[in-house]
Amino acid sequence: MMRVLGLESSCDETAAAVVEDGVRVLSDVVASQHDVHRPYGGVVPELASRAHVVNVVPVLDQALARAGVGLDGIDGIAVTYGPGLVGALLVAVQTAKALAWARGIPLVGVHHLEGHLSAIYLEPVAPPMPHLALIVSGGHTSLVRVDDHGAVVELGRTRDDAAGEAFDKGAKLLGLGYPGGAVIDQLAASGDPKAVAMPRAMTARANDDFSFSGLKTALLHHVRAHGVPEGQALADLCASYQAAIVEVLVRKTRRLARREGLAHVQVCGGVAANRGLRAGLAAAAAEDDFTLYVPPPARCTDNAAMIAAAGYYRLVRGERADARLGATANLPLPRRAVDVAP
Repeated sequence: MMRVLGLESSCDETAAAVVEDGVRVLSDVVASQHDVHRPYGGVVPELASRAHVVNVVPVLDQALARAGVGLDGIDGIAVTYGPGLVGALLVAVQTAKALAWARGIPLVGVHHLEGHLSAIYLEPVAPPMPHLALIVSGGHTSLVRVDDHGAVVELGRTRDDAAGEAFDKGAKLLGLGYPGGAVIDQLAASGDPKAVAMPRAMTARANDDFSFSGLKTALLHHVRAHGVPEGQALADLCASYQAAIVEVLVRKTRRLARREGLAHVQVCGGVAANRGLRAGLAAAAAEDDFTLYVPPPARCTDNAAMIAAAGYYRLVRGERADARLGATANLPLPRRAVDVAP
């Protein structure tokens, strides 16, 4: 039996969790900063770092208490070291290093996206290896081939904005508050996705990358020309905007699954909680005969249980980090070399 303490502070959630043998969640505590950043309509890095400093010890104490263990019952520590906001990342990284050094506990660093990919393995049914994964969050949009735990290759990624950023910035333009992606999803459920023409970027080309900056610009021009609508017109605009994002994500995912010959697909990251995306991928799975795996909403957003799960497999392989482990803001996944038209 191996109990792993996971720590996560890459953006605006301070999280700690204890996971046993990579699959059994003994505790999972998350302190959100939405109230801190809501007045600014987005995450303010300096405020995020300060909030992490305040929250990290109470969150850690709660995670250990809920798991019913002390640090003497922890066999390894896993911490997100990138990518993310460097000041935010440093809080969990330095905390993890201090605990590991003081108590002689093995330590590993975990790529934040590897954590998202591992969230599904905390569920009763998980995809076999190899499989395709769509990672969609506020900071990342990637399609990756997963050959084993920690063995992934990126096949496609956004060239500018992430899908989650497109949702949040779109919500800000429409005055829907922060975080606004869930509000767009809620309004879109009663709207007409064909009411307003919105662009679908990079769908005609035979490559696997994404682009959402033009979609945000299209929404901005629409609002400048027509103002922010209300009632049914607002629902129609949200539905049209969401449909443009979802259609691109689904189209590229199903195309890659066919090309790679992969019959199992998972979607993870904060945007995986979007009901429109879940429905679109479920329909594609039924039509193309692949099996879809989606974590519950609580495991889609940033949490430390997924970091502990990913760290477990690294610890089992004998990997260890030392005092040189640092925070890395930009940490790309390994990329498959392909010739793609610009």
